[in-house]
Amino acid sequence: MIGQPMPNPRDSIIATLNQQLDHYFGAGKSVQEIAPGVTGVKDLIFGTSHSNKLRIERNKQAPRLKELADAGMTVIQAAKEMGMETKRARLIARENDIKFPGPP
Repeated sequence: MIGQPMPNPRDSIIATLNQQLDHYFGAGKSVQEIAPGVTGVKDLIFGTSHSNKLRIERNKQAPRLKELADAGMTVIQAAKEMGMETKRARLIARENDIKFPGPP
């Protein structure tokens, strides 16, 4: 109403949160500890269909890139051998855990 002070929105949020906590623990539920690094987000769900198609194409090239890495080629040499940019070769290597010898 006019002339009356507005309630602090922060106090309202804190009161609502405390009420929800009391209700949660009052129902017999307990706190769950989640290990560090676990998010519950699945990589396959994230992204668009276009990015998923691009990833599928990169995955088709991964076995050949892995062979070249096992043969002792650097990422730059392997990219030249496959006729692609080194940036793309590094992306494929990162997505498929391919380790190259020598400088990155």
